[in-house]
Amino acid sequence: QVQLVESGGGLVQAGGSLRLSCAASGIIFSINSVSWYRQAPGKQRDLVATIPRTGSTNYADSVKGRFTISRDNTKNTVVLQMNSLRPEDTAVYYCYTYSVATRTAYWGKGTLVTVSS
Repeated sequence: QVQLVESGGGLVQAGGSLRLSCAASGIIFSINSVSWYRQAPGKQRDLVATIPRTGSTNYADSVKGRFTISRDNTKNTVVLQMNSLRPEDTAVYYCYTYSVATRTAYWGKGTLVTVSS
């Protein structure tokens, strides 16, 4: 059974930082692309950052230069480091991966990030 569990969300003031983690079980992150999405209240879920199996990471324009996505293969975890946070970054952040082997997409349950002005 595949599980993705996000952690690290919380309340932070504008300009502050948070570090989100996505821990996986039942699937090996290192052989799959992993992404972070976010969904603000009343809005659609948007892609924030992707770390592919190989190649360069990708970021939404709104977070470039502020957010960094990385892997820790020893812990089967993907991290989203968020700096210079803004109130508009407030959202529920979700971890996502797609298993090429099983052709199945997996989502975590999300972690809430609230940035106060």
